[in-house]
Amino acid sequence: MSDYMFMLENHLTADQARALAEVQSAAVQAGVSLYLTGGAVRDMLGGFPIRDLDFVIEGNALKLAKDLEKQGKAEIVEIDDNRKSAEMLFPGGVTVQMGMAHEERYTKPGGKAHVTPSTIYEDLKCRDFTVNALALSLNKASRGLLLDPANGLAELERKELRAVGNYALYDSPIRLFRMIRFKVRMGYQIAERTQLQYENARLAEVEKFITPAQLLTELEAIAHEPSVGDILQALDETKLLTLVSPILTGPKLNLVGLAKLQKARQLLPFGIDLPVDYVSLMFYFLTEKLTPKERAAFIKGLGLSKKQVDAWQKLEGHAKKLEKELKSAKLQKPSMVYQTVSKAPGELILFLLTKSSERLVTDRLKNYLQKYIFTAQEVTDQQVEAAGAKAGTPKFQKLKELLIKKALDARPKKIEPVPEVLPPVAATHGAHGRR
Repeated sequence: MSDYMFMLENHLTADQARALAEVQSAAVQAGVSLYLTGGAVRDMLGGFPIRDLDFVIEGNALKLAKDLEKQGKAEIVEIDDNRKSAEMLFPGGVTVQMGMAHEERYTKPGGKAHVTPSTIYEDLKCRDFTVNALALSLNKASRGLLLDPANGLAELERKELRAVGNYALYDSPIRLFRMIRFKVRMGYQIAERTQLQYENARLAEVEKFITPAQLLTELEAIAHEPSVGDILQALDETKLLTLVSPILTGPKLNLVGLAKLQKARQLLPFGIDLPVDYVSLMFYFLTEKLTPKERAAFIKGLGLSKKQVDAWQKLEGHAKKLEKELKSAKLQKPSMVYQTVSKAPGELILFLLTKSSERLVTDRLKNYLQKYIFTAQEVTDQQVEAAGAKAGTPKFQKLKELLIKKALDARPKKIEPVPEVLPPVAATHGAHGRR
């Protein structure tokens, strides 16, 4: 096993490792070359948690994605017919991007990319920043081989963002947003030539060519960043956020609320699968200070669907119901709190941690995130089976819930203080008790 494969396996969650194995198996059966690319390789090498898996296939990526869906391995969420790519959702909430190796050419800033099939090397040379132009071969003959045609590894070591090409920010102006997002998230500096390219692009006002659909996609990516408030503040400082809405600046931009949300997200336990609708949360706090008329203009400008709007605008009402339950005096035991909170969507937990003024509510939520979840996880399936229930049966689930309840409500073991035994003074130090 190469050092890079060893590093990858140590960065993947169990669910991500299973998704990767499924894609690898499908690629072998289809007889196509498969590479892990982009953010996953960048984050692995940069020491960041891997969020999504981005695969490039030298061949028919859409067929591979559809085969996986037919086999019930994953669900196709969205298809990009131009780039022949698919966004997929695997068990455990693992997001996977599967795309055909291709080249992109632009005839004008912000225009539709002219896409042609290519090799993995040409694909990497058409990416936005060198730290994203990295790939790891998952093929039998070259498994673990790192491909780095743009010298992105050197930029990772220097902690620097450099555009792959001289026209990267002109060809696709949404990369202006992406550059700010990466800069804040990773704490990297922007390379001198790329900074100059950025300034020239802004002088040419290429940001005017960014479409509402591109803005929405980028906002959704920002919403999933732990440093969401810092990124939006940086976009405001660069005057890019006004492209989303000219109102979102100054006192209308809810930086205080976004900072509180960012702080609440730090309480989420690492490695625990807790589904959260981060997009709805961000939209709520981002538009909290807008008037109904301004909010309507924001919705229209981004082309948000009724489903997307409802998800964000009903957050407060749903959160108040959960807050009422958590204030109840009936929740006298940890197991009762656990049962109540574990049924709630993650976005409601974060909403209340950010907005609730009830100390009892926030304390119970913190206990759930910092104590009860881990206590419940200590009850393993093996323990339940040993207690007399077969996995997959109703009895198994019932017994597991009972064992979790007992573990949560058990009193902490009392630790008896160890008496301090001191030797007689005279016997150790003589009659005068010298120290």
